[in-house]
Amino acid sequence: MLEIAVTGKPNVGKSSLFAAATLSEAEIANYPFTTIDANKAVAYITADCPCKELGLTCNPRTSKCVDGTRYIPVELIDVAGLVPGAHEGKGLGNQFLDDLRQAKALIHVIDASGSTDIEGTPCEAGSHDPLDDVNFLQDEVTMWMYSILERNWPRLIRKVMSEHLNFAKVIADQLSGTGVQVEDVIEAERIMNDEYDKWEKEDILKFLSKLLELSKPIIIVANKTDAPTAEENIKRLKEKYPLVIPASAQSELALVNAAKAGLIKYNSGDNHFEIIAEDKLSAKQKEALDYIDEHVLKKYGSTGIQEALNTAVYELLDQIAVYPVEDEHKYSDHKGNVLPDALLIPRGSTPRDMAYCIHTDIGDGFTHAIDARRNMRIASDQELKQGDIISIISNK
Repeated sequence: MLEIAVTGKPNVGKSSLFAAATLSEAEIANYPFTTIDANKAVAYITADCPCKELGLTCNPRTSKCVDGTRYIPVELIDVAGLVPGAHEGKGLGNQFLDDLRQAKALIHVIDASGSTDIEGTPCEAGSHDPLDDVNFLQDEVTMWMYSILERNWPRLIRKVMSEHLNFAKVIADQLSGTGVQVEDVIEAERIMNDEYDKWEKEDILKFLSKLLELSKPIIIVANKTDAPTAEENIKRLKEKYPLVIPASAQSELALVNAAKAGLIKYNSGDNHFEIIAEDKLSAKQKEALDYIDEHVLKKYGSTGIQEALNTAVYELLDQIAVYPVEDEHKYSDHKGNVLPDALLIPRGSTPRDMAYCIHTDIGDGFTHAIDARRNMRIASDQELKQGDIISIISNK
């Protein structure tokens, strides 16, 4: 599964977002470092399931389908609160930067209400500017990567220059523990000159900042949108940064729990909910639901949590969802399960690439593929699209 990290200062709502997205029991409290170890759990992104279009009843194995919406699993990592200077050991330090290693994308949760200071300590709402919090995560992770390279930089560069080694491979090997790939280094290197031995600290940091952008892209989740002080801050954030999702993790958590208790009908990402057990709701609960409806759903179109997850996968990581089947006529696997799996693969992938994503042996034995919707054989190098149903034919 794809791994996505939820990061940010203490007290910005990371654990609430994590709990709402995964229905887990992450500890939620109003003091720094509530999360002492990185929590991992399964969350879901959504896609249109072909079952509705085809008039079928699907039998998902590794995902679930609700009213024609397919929920596809990803792994969410709830990383404890980071503070400025974490790469130097401040707060809980490098152990939490280490938790980011295998994450493919970072969801940076910030307090849009301005009610937590730069260290994550609660303060008067509106007294802190959340725009000051945006860059610190990138700065901390960049400095973390720099600390790994700095120790051996002169030796590595001498070796690259004297032995005519591949710079990208050498750097990727050195940063292998951070999840950086060779392709990311090659792309980041394009903005720099190749006189590596003349790079100063500023040059290395510029290179690493670009490398981070490629290897661990970041989406900003502006949390606590229901607070009166949040609206203007969200507007300013959207003017300055390309990917900002207004969100209310507490609202999502309340709606998910109410739905779980059978009080309302609600699916994550919906712009409304339906009360189905009004007689079981207390006056306080009704008031809370009315508040969420008025100040979150009607104002922003959703709580933002599902949108954040979907945006991280489909836009930041540029993935698409395809549906592998064995029987292209019945859209099923060999056990008769209809549309059994939803597979996330990089945009631009071909049927052969898809075969390798399913299993190495299937990729090695790939002979051809069939577009099940059209019942037609397709070229091995044809670019697949979102929602394609594909039967892979392999001799292994």
